[in-house]
Amino acid sequence: MELRKIRKNDYQCIKKLYKEAFPNEERAPFPFLIKRAEQGRADFWVIIENGKSVGMAYVVTYKDLAYLFYYAIDSSCRGKGYGTKALKSLMEKYRNYRFFLALENWNEESDNKQQRIKRHDFYLNCGLHDLPYKLKEATVIFSIMGTGNAVEPEEYKALMNRYVSLFMRIFIDFRIIKDQ
Repeated sequence: MELRKIRKNDYQCIKKLYKEAFPNEERAPFPFLIKRAEQGRADFWVIIENGKSVGMAYVVTYKDLAYLFYYAIDSSCRGKGYGTKALKSLMEKYRNYRFFLALENWNEESDNKQQRIKRHDFYLNCGLHDLPYKLKEATVIFSIMGTGNAVEPEEYKALMNRYVSLFMRIFIDFRIIKDQ
């Protein structure tokens, strides 16, 4: 398993996976993701197994925080252990960080409740645990899981302030909220 920084010749394949894996309301514009990675504000990884691209990961770092902003394995490669292997590689790469991610709440009613439960169980089996807050990004509220101590609201705000533009901070709500 290899984590390799994204290259221009990867854009089309990774953009296709990105659009398939994430609903529209959870996606940032793809050129924005590329630009922030080029500026050093994020790490955009292509996940390679036996010379083949099997997935993508997008990690935003700040001080000792590593936020797995986007993570997806190609649908043709799921169920073959690539997801676990890639996530463990990412956790190892960011072992000196408090590694965390946001995911859809598996406890609420939804059209994909079983998929959400399965995703939560996957992350638990990989060594992440539930954190005591929720994330609000734009109009979506997510649960949070991580490897270390809780990410405090001020820390998340500082991470996002460094990552997004002032314009985005004015018009898009990014914050941690207390878990009810």
